[in-house]
Amino acid sequence: MRYIGGKNLLLENINNVINDEIPNVSSVIDLFAGSGVVSNNFKSIGYRTISNDFLYFSYVISRASIKLNKKPSFKNLGISDPIKYLNDLTIADTEYSISDCFIYNNYSPVGDCNRMYFQPENAMKIDIIRLTIEKWYKNNLITEDEYFYLLASLINAVPFVANITGVYAAYLKFWDERTYKKLELTAPAIISNGKRNECYNTDYTNLLSKKCDLLYADPPYNSREYLPNYHILETIARYDYPEIHGVTGMRNYDNQKSVFCKKNTVASAFETMIRDCQSKYILISYNNEALLSTEELSEICRKYAVDDSFKLFEYDYIRYKNKIPNNTDGLKEQLYLLRRR
Repeated sequence: MRYIGGKNLLLENINNVINDEIPNVSSVIDLFAGSGVVSNNFKSIGYRTISNDFLYFSYVISRASIKLNKKPSFKNLGISDPIKYLNDLTIADTEYSISDCFIYNNYSPVGDCNRMYFQPENAMKIDIIRLTIEKWYKNNLITEDEYFYLLASLINAVPFVANITGVYAAYLKFWDERTYKKLELTAPAIISNGKRNECYNTDYTNLLSKKCDLLYADPPYNSREYLPNYHILETIARYDYPEIHGVTGMRNYDNQKSVFCKKNTVASAFETMIRDCQSKYILISYNNEALLSTEELSEICRKYAVDDSFKLFEYDYIRYKNKIPNNTDGLKEQLYLLRRR
């Protein structure tokens, strides 16, 4: 999953800070899980992991990879390999009609639609797989765990055939070679840590009362909202036939805007998080070019830190980019650590 602000390259630094500075960690909340990279890292280490994101497609990914400790059995479905079955599925095998296929009709160049997000064959495949998973669930042929396992496999497969540079805020005006590949689901990798891991799809404030050894927070850094960049994945995950508008077919996201993306609310958002957090330690990912300055965030951290427990770690880092080179001189990825009062 190509994801803005993904923390693959920062995992070693995160792990080192925890190992060196925080004693006896056994439970962690990942408050803004995104693609789930950090949550999966925590789970693989053996921490009881609580994952959250207010975007539904992100929740779907974590719900399969974080909460599950083993592959579902699909014992009620009567299909030995559901992933293979879905990969082989054609519209002729189903009772669905073209009019049922929301992605095909709105994000591939067919009929009156000019959007070039997917080749028509792959767009239709997304639709019939998504509709089939929903039908199985509504007919009680698959459990909730099995539902999210299959849905996550679809969400994870979509970027490999999407006609984009990295996000869905725009599509390419020519067909990238990846779009000619056939959409293919693969089984999600399940890490077993033997712990009662949890996943949530809620506002960050609703989880601050949970008590863990560590709260890890990777909120948005700038004014760029996440949903417009991943609106198609959100629509595939929800499959709610939304009203869409504009050149890119954007869904409404008024109720999914982040207070961390607004200059006039970001400071109070951080203060709320740090003040109301009931976990023992807080570790925040941010950078020195973000909406809130290093000095402002450091001051908030010190305000709620025990004694001299606040520490700031900085690392040279490369900002997110699609295929356009960016000047990264002076950009620092930051980790803010404190023990809560």
